[in-house]
Amino acid sequence: MTASLGLGTYRVRGVEQAARTACADGLVWIDTAPNYGSAHQALGPVIADHPRAMVATKTGFFTPDEGAAACRDGLLTAVQVRAGHSLDPGFVRWQTERSLAALGRIDLLFVHNPEHAGLSPTELHPALRDVFAVLEEFAAAGRIGGYGVATWSGFQHDAFSVSELLGLAIEAAGSGEHHLRAVQQPVSLVMARPIALALDGRGPLVLARAAGLITFGSSPLHGGELPGLVTTELAEFIRPGASPGTACLLAAASCPSLDVVLLSAGSAHHWAAAKATTAAPLDPGHLRKVTDVLAQG
Repeated sequence: MTASLGLGTYRVRGVEQAARTACADGLVWIDTAPNYGSAHQALGPVIADHPRAMVATKTGFFTPDEGAAACRDGLLTAVQVRAGHSLDPGFVRWQTERSLAALGRIDLLFVHNPEHAGLSPTELHPALRDVFAVLEEFAAAGRIGGYGVATWSGFQHDAFSVSELLGLAIEAAGSGEHHLRAVQQPVSLVMARPIALALDGRGPLVLARAAGLITFGSSPLHGGELPGLVTTELAEFIRPGASPGTACLLAAASCPSLDVVLLSAGSAHHWAAAKATTAAPLDPGHLRKVTDVLAQG
């Protein structure tokens, strides 16, 4: 079963129109973050107009302007502002309040690349537990639907595992009734290890799905760079007649145990073409042949 298509808003020009196009489909995930330019401000009116759309944002990274505001409010020091990322519980609470004010509602709040904090595992896990405790408060009060972890390399470099995240959520909530709801990681022909592991019934996506978490795949086109790296021969092997971009998206969206693949689609044509692509996934056997070809390259 193919992953559903969600809208990623990183580097999307005309975010409001892109979101309105995606939201016209009704039940769709819109994924954003406070450091994605002016996305929060642009998305607020769209979200208000489309109650069925599901909204995911993040906490951790911040823009220079938001960092300066946090410094003025006493949440961050000048040194912390220069880092551009914070897992400080007070800052997380402050940033989440700002995000709620801008977006109107938050169905899912991801802790954004916690491995970027530069902490050792013995330091990172307690820091994550403290962040989760803040987000448990928001969720218990009905102010966010739940929370998750969006990571670029955390699973790959063993900064944490799905079982460890679940354990930290239980500790943060004080019981098994926690609000950890999702994980997000890159899934693409460049970041292909999650696909290979899932095909073998292993890895974070499989474990997260088995635990009842929603699984999100980010950067299926690797920031727009991947289609230029894929040969016409590889695209043809993935699916006869497919363009490199279509082939890249198709491979990511066909990953087993992936619920949502996030694409930064800036135009209605791009969104419609992506929907058509993800509606016809690759057979797992053929996807395995694709990953085998990549492993030999």
